[in-house]
Amino acid sequence: MLSRITTNPRQYGGWPCIRAIRIRVADVLQLFAAGLTAGQILAEMPDLEALDRQAALQYAA
Repeated sequence: MLSRITTNPRQYGGWPCIRAIRIRVADVLQLFAAGLTAGQILAEMPDLEALDRQAALQYAA
């Protein structure tokens, strides 16, 4: 699952991203913290997959 999390010093200053598609893990976590549901997050970020959300949560844990 955590293999979906990538880091690249040339993207977002090395912040962890989802599958190198330039969606930061922190962005996904902030949407959860703001109260969005899993479905709303997928609607907000159409390139994101359900397993990506889970990987972001595992990474944060």
